[in-house]
Amino acid sequence: MSFPIDHVRRQFPALGLTDTGRRRIYLDNPAGTQVPKAVADAVARCLIETNANLGGHFATTLAAGDVVEQAHRAMADFLGAATHEEVIVGPNMTTLTYHMSRTLGRMFGPGDEIVLTRMDHEGNVSPWLQLAEDRGLVTRFVPFDRDSWQVEPDALRAALTDRTRLVALNYASNLTGSINDVAALVKIARDAGAITYVDAVQFAPHGAVDVAVLGCDFLACSAYKFFGPHLGILWGRRDLIDGLEPYKCRCSSNDLPERFETGTPQVELLAGLSAAVGYFESLGAVTGPGGSRRDKIVRAFEASTAYEAPLALRLIDGLGTIGGVTIHGITDRARIAHRVPTVSFTVADMSPDAIARELAAEGIFVWSGHNYAWEIVHQLGIPAEEGVVRIGAAHYNTAAEVDETLDRVARAVSMLRQDRGAGVH
Repeated sequence: MSFPIDHVRRQFPALGLTDTGRRRIYLDNPAGTQVPKAVADAVARCLIETNANLGGHFATTLAAGDVVEQAHRAMADFLGAATHEEVIVGPNMTTLTYHMSRTLGRMFGPGDEIVLTRMDHEGNVSPWLQLAEDRGLVTRFVPFDRDSWQVEPDALRAALTDRTRLVALNYASNLTGSINDVAALVKIARDAGAITYVDAVQFAPHGAVDVAVLGCDFLACSAYKFFGPHLGILWGRRDLIDGLEPYKCRCSSNDLPERFETGTPQVELLAGLSAAVGYFESLGAVTGPGGSRRDKIVRAFEASTAYEAPLALRLIDGLGTIGGVTIHGITDRARIAHRVPTVSFTVADMSPDAIARELAAEGIFVWSGHNYAWEIVHQLGIPAEEGVVRIGAAHYNTAAEVDETLDRVARAVSMLRQDRGAGVH
């Protein structure tokens, strides 16, 4: 069946909002998506009906405990995990990665090595660099290939030694949109005896994650990138995390996953997390018959990926017709399955910030800057203080929105060129 875009858009109240009568086009999705009404309702309902701390004997605390457990179970299904006890929830991916890096750092000693990639978001780089500085570890960087826009297996192999203890990998880039062959890279790292830590923040909104198939040890993602509330999620392989000793309060629980979840949980946001997974489940029910919650989630992603790919192609093709535009990422139509619909570009001698401002004035929301893809902009030779213009579609966007955005980009570039030619600053 065709993708039910009208049904999808009805689920998101923000898509109907305007600024002084002008419609909004949300193409800022790599930084954070809008949420279905069901997510907002779940958060509000929890604050009203089950607003309590955990561990007591009265009705609301017991209900809050159930909210927390159900959110972990929902995310286990979302990620293809064996048990909800492998799912750790925290404020965001970066905070969780800092926390886990310190926990894992207890296993490493001076001279041990951590391998990072130049394709990663800074949230999967700085925690490891600072751990290395604290513990006397060695760090090595693997560049991405400028032809494939991916981390190539041979490049990873070349960086590994018998002292490599951890490899931090990127699933999909938040700047180039490129998707790595994570299963292949993980196998290389694990064959070398290294722990693997995968940042799936940018992939999770656009494809079904299956940690069992990937074979990784850890995988992180962010709910607010896949239509949920502001939470980070970290999956860890049970037999590994069961033996770890995290930094925590002495009297807090040693059970899984509680031992890794410091402080009082954000119960209302966990209610929203369950609802976000429920949104994918409901979308899967619309796009095909029957199956488990996991089956419906996978089916939802199959349908949304098939819908998003033509949007990405439309955006790439349209940008390619604008003079002076350089797209930083895969543009080959035959390789569209190797990228998510996040498209970054620069225009010769033109400020990305100026273009983003012009689009914002037209009610089109995009990002400019390095977007914390610090290693990427440096490998590409892009000035970090300028960065790129980043346009990121989600499956609630439409072809008409892409076309209007392309028209406005062309107008903005033309106007800024005219201003520059006239000496306007």
